[in-house]
Amino acid sequence: MNTRSHLTRRRFVTGSAAALASIAFVRAPARAATWTYRYASNLTVDHPLNVSMRQCWNAVRDETGGRLDVKMFPNSQLGGDTAVLTQLRSGAVQFFTLDGGILQGVVPVAAIQGIGFAFKDSADAFRALDGALGDYVRKEIGAKGLYVHPKMWENGMRQITSNTKPIRSADDLANFTIRTPAGALWVDLFKSFGASPTPINFNETYTALQTKIVDGEENPYAIIDSAHLYEVQRYLSVTNHMWSAYHFLGNNTAWLALPADVRAIVERNLTRYALQQRVATAERNASLADQLARRGMKINQAETESFRTRLQTSGFYRKWKATFGQTAWDLLEANSGKLA
Repeated sequence: MNTRSHLTRRRFVTGSAAALASIAFVRAPARAATWTYRYASNLTVDHPLNVSMRQCWNAVRDETGGRLDVKMFPNSQLGGDTAVLTQLRSGAVQFFTLDGGILQGVVPVAAIQGIGFAFKDSADAFRALDGALGDYVRKEIGAKGLYVHPKMWENGMRQITSNTKPIRSADDLANFTIRTPAGALWVDLFKSFGASPTPINFNETYTALQTKIVDGEENPYAIIDSAHLYEVQRYLSVTNHMWSAYHFLGNNTAWLALPADVRAIVERNLTRYALQQRVATAERNASLADQLARRGMKINQAETESFRTRLQTSGFYRKWKATFGQTAWDLLEANSGKLA
């Protein structure tokens, strides 16, 4: 072998090794996500739900070796609730957390969680929704072609805020214009109280209050705080008129595209972080009344018996019992006691 031939071959081997190294480097991203999914939420990034959700997706990415990477889109970045629900069903969004009262447009019985004064607190509600009533609702959600995780994420008992006056009894809601989510049960509930409900997606709520399109709104403490609604509302009336929580929903085709081991990792982490988030949200809700008062809100305890009486005399309970059906209503009353 001559020296020139040897050098030529050595350059080839060296060059080939460099080329292979270069190819290996270029292909390294193949270790990145096999599935890149989108998760949408109507809540701000600092709400306990999104704080726990970010921890959840970080854990999923780590435990799947980076195969599943879920990008978060909080604060209605992808649109209002009804628009994102449509995106979820089409597959443009893979995961979404949504209150049952809004999901009602697709799964009517999902709104049963929001029946007025059915639950005395969140612990009471979770006993029903983690149990037989929740199983019934989740079966109906699944029948509509959506994946639903068995653990709901906390929102909390809802209170009424106002820019015009404190709400001390149902009489104070006469002709009161109030923003509600875009759900039929919310609208009917506040009509039963004598109010004038206006359905508005959450991402438009602050502006609607600021421009006085509506006099008030209703939400749990944590949302009133994280969405800065105290900046455009003067009064907070403690009514605990209904409970709300979020179903974790998935596009079923996207869900089934994940292998079984990845789905198991997702479900295990969703359970872990949903339970963590329930505690964090309950603690935040419990501490916020004083903080909101320090921010200038005037807080009063409403006399709620007048609200309950209105729901009885207006036929609200009878109507929704007929809407949801005897089976679902019996499961609700097994926890709440007799409503209708």
